[in-house]
Amino acid sequence: MRITRYGIFSATLLVALALSVTPAAADQHSGTWKMNPAKSKYSPGPAAKNITLKVDSDEVSVKIDSEGTDGEGKPTHVQYDAKFDGKNYPVTGLAYGDTVTVKRIDANTIQTSIKKGDQVVMTVTSKVSADGKMRTSTFKGKDAQGHAVNNVVVYDKQ
Repeated sequence: MRITRYGIFSATLLVALALSVTPAAADQHSGTWKMNPAKSKYSPGPAAKNITLKVDSDEVSVKIDSEGTDGEGKPTHVQYDAKFDGKNYPVTGLAYGDTVTVKRIDANTIQTSIKKGDQVVMTVTSKVSADGKMRTSTFKGKDAQGHAVNNVVVYDKQ
């Protein structure tokens, strides 16, 4: 009788624990995002015509794959895979940068420093809205020609 009660108690406890453990929530940044041109602001212009951004992110790293068309109608493809460890990682597709360093500010915010050599030329702060439906990336720095850049690119979750 004692063993049966212990068995029932143990089984009940295991079921209760299993039900209370929920899987980790998906990272807010992960997914496919499409640029919303009406909400985005480029300074200087011209604004990109379209961008599709694929993000794969977790607590350790972020992988970016961006395809689009720039303001002059030329195709763009930017890609990198970086850990949140303060080290430099290669980036492809940028005329003004060759490496990135990424830092997670909080669950909804990632900051990317784009470097040319050892010099930071652009800082991109990307924040996902509380409802997870919008991602805003603010670009501050210099382009390949040395012009000041202050772009706000808004993406809608797909």
